[in-house]
Amino acid sequence: MNIFRILGDVSHLLAIIILLLKIQKSKSCAGISGKSQILFALVFTTRYLDLFTTFISVYNTVMKVIFLVCAYITVYMIYVKFRKTFDSENDSFRLEFLLVPVTGLSFLENHSFTPLEILWTFSIYLESVAILPQLFMISKTGEAETITTHYLFFLGLYRALYIANWVWRYYTENFYDQIAVVSGVVQTIFYCDFFYLYITK
Repeated sequence: MNIFRILGDVSHLLAIIILLLKIQKSKSCAGISGKSQILFALVFTTRYLDLFTTFISVYNTVMKVIFLVCAYITVYMIYVKFRKTFDSENDSFRLEFLLVPVTGLSFLENHSFTPLEILWTFSIYLESVAILPQLFMISKTGEAETITTHYLFFLGLYRALYIANWVWRYYTENFYDQIAVVSGVVQTIFYCDFFYLYITK
């Protein structure tokens, strides 16, 4: 495991912790897209089903469990604990516009036509677009709290670090996963406009 992968994981985890602390401290989920959080929970659920079939390392297992637990805690806080503060009117992105093409693509373009592999591929494709409801919500309201922008920054940094991880693995291990790389690049492109605004403001 290389430094880019570890830093990517840390950045991803930091993004989630920032979001959870923001919700808990303010007792509000204003400005946060519940739909994006549902998609992330779905991403982790479909990707980490191999927890029951394959052991890679203690680090890998612990990180998977942490991401799964945090994803469902976030969804619970938005839709149950602090549901009165949830801005459902502005969180209006239609999820079927993402789920239908992602599902179709995962059946058409995958490494092998097995249930676990299709679900893993689905999670990779879905993660590349899961942030769109959050970005749509920000563009619709025209504002984002500082903590929400920090959350998005660290998510974007996680993706950028994972691209560096893939480059590193290609040159050191001759490993290349076209599905993961293309999806990761697409996801990073979605963050580019946000990064520009984050840096300039």
